[in-house]
Amino acid sequence: MLRIEDLATRPELRVPALQLGFVGGEFLGQGLTAGLASSRRIAPEFFLVLLDDGVPVARAAAIPVAFPAPERPELPDHGWDGALVWAAEDHLDGREPTTLVALEVYVAESARGQGIAAQALVELKNRARRAGLSRLVVPVRPTGKPPLESIVDYLGRRADPWLRSHERLGAEFRKIAPFAMTVTGTLAQWEQWTGIRLEDGHTVVPGGIAPVLAATEQDLGVYVEPNVWYEHPL
Repeated sequence: MLRIEDLATRPELRVPALQLGFVGGEFLGQGLTAGLASSRRIAPEFFLVLLDDGVPVARAAAIPVAFPAPERPELPDHGWDGALVWAAEDHLDGREPTTLVALEVYVAESARGQGIAAQALVELKNRARRAGLSRLVVPVRPTGKPPLESIVDYLGRRADPWLRSHERLGAEFRKIAPFAMTVTGTLAQWEQWTGIRLEDGHTVVPGGIAPVLAATEQDLGVYVEPNVWYEHPL
């Protein structure tokens, strides 16, 4: 069994946990909300680090939010970005959370295939219960989605291994988040992030599950990826 720590009690684990790597390409760390996901000030007790003989092999990050609420009747179409904005608003307002949003589970490549991601999700569920939260929701990134295939068609094929992993743990589909994460940059920035010089129109880039839409006259590239909201029963 792995040892599970969190940043509330072991803040020094933050850097080695982040150094394990990231899902997708480098560009995914360039969105406006990306820094909030690993913030030490927002819910460090829900930033988990899984250790094997004292060495980090996985991390899981989640944030508590007030949901549902009168102005928040549905999970956000903005997915990951929307949940982080909610968490920041609640943190600033001192608002009592009711739901835990799991933002990511990342396992080091050398430790994959051992059920570690499932162990991390179970621990998040346990901590949500102990914190008195009533729900655990996840904007799941369909990692196997071909960039040029629509999310509706892809879900219809039921081909994604990460979505199926959540379903095996009892999670239920709630809705598609059509613009869950948005990254914008100049053409030079996109070339730095991906090694690809964008042309007008759609371009597939490494690590993307959607294409980048570029306009050379405006010197702008925009990436918008969909996620899928699932809810894990508590």
